[in-house]
Amino acid sequence: MKKLLLLSLFTAIILSADLFNFSQKRGVAPVTDRFYVQECASCHFAYQPGLLPERSWTKLMGNLQDHFKTDASLEPEDNQRILNYLVENSADKFTNYKRSKKINNSIQNDETPIAVTQTPYFIKKHRRIPKHLIAQKEVQSLSNCIACHTTADKGIYSERAIKIPNYGRWDDD
Repeated sequence: MKKLLLLSLFTAIILSADLFNFSQKRGVAPVTDRFYVQECASCHFAYQPGLLPERSWTKLMGNLQDHFKTDASLEPEDNQRILNYLVENSADKFTNYKRSKKINNSIQNDETPIAVTQTPYFIKKHRRIPKHLIAQKEVQSLSNCIACHTTADKGIYSERAIKIPNYGRWDDD
């Protein structure tokens, strides 16, 4: 009887883990598609798909001829291959990652940001950073994640891993 009771209790704990977010991972899922890295990271940081929802990636990939004032056009089959990867791993699909879920939840249903820097979550997290720290040549823009987030390439954007060039460790407390 004790074994049955313990087994039932253990099963209940395991099944409730999702309900209480015990199984939620920190950060965002790291980039795993080599073709995406080859095509996109040759020009900029390989943003994790979990940084934007599906509708944002669809909009962004639908206008690569004007990709932030650059023509980043791809062959249709290459565009579709990358879009499929981005959509399958987008913030609204990867809700088991804490930061992806927070980013997705910050975006209103009628909004479709095409850059993580346009999301309410991102704006809130970066609002206290002085402009002169962003403008310096080592950073240049808030879109240059890896300049300050030393583990951004792994999908980890923890405050403990922030080191702003010519400033040092950032503490948002």
